[in-house]
Amino acid sequence: MIEKTLELEKEQATEEAGKPEENQPFLGRVSRRSFLSHLGAAGLAATAPPLMAAAQAPAAVLEPAVDGAAAGTVPITLRVNGKEHRLQLDPRVTLLDCLRENLNMPGTKKGCDHGQCGACTVHVNGRRVNSCLSLAVMHPQDEITTIEGIGQPGHLHPMQAAFIEHDGYQCGYCTSGQIMSAVAVLKEPVGPTDADVKHAMYGNICRCGAYSNIVAAVQQVRQRT
Repeated sequence: MIEKTLELEKEQATEEAGKPEENQPFLGRVSRRSFLSHLGAAGLAATAPPLMAAAQAPAAVLEPAVDGAAAGTVPITLRVNGKEHRLQLDPRVTLLDCLRENLNMPGTKKGCDHGQCGACTVHVNGRRVNSCLSLAVMHPQDEITTIEGIGQPGHLHPMQAAFIEHDGYQCGYCTSGQIMSAVAVLKEPVGPTDADVKHAMYGNICRCGAYSNIVAAVQQVRQRT
């Protein structure tokens, strides 16, 4: 019985081999060589796009490290509160992070980090700037002033003293930005009324209830100067 079965299978194999290719089962038409050839082509097609993209993309230009500086950083000198600071910075560092993290000046606060709350306000050449929206490398020739630069305990700026006198703060987190904007308002063409002051300070947003006290402090200093 077994010998007869083997003979039948051999006859069927011989008949299949004699059929035209299009009439043979799919697996029977794919040789090991052709299968590996197709597999290799598919793998090459899958990997070719990233390899081609890498070949076409311009090579990153990395500045050589100088004096132990990290690759990709750039040297810059910033003048903050009348003092020069030589730094080696990643060009993506914001002025806010540079002040707080590199120069250890935490008086400038990070609030929304999107230029909407004004907590990070500093002066650049006498004008108020949201430091979270400005890169440090943009200011090599500028005069930068932070809350630490306008007054110190025992020698406060008149605006700092007025904020204390009128209790122009609650939690105090927004206070440094409010004071920096208020000091800048003294040099800006702002009208005399409280409404004018509120409009001039609209870029400094806080959710507390100290706005009336802040306006009173600003108006007091404006009237005395």
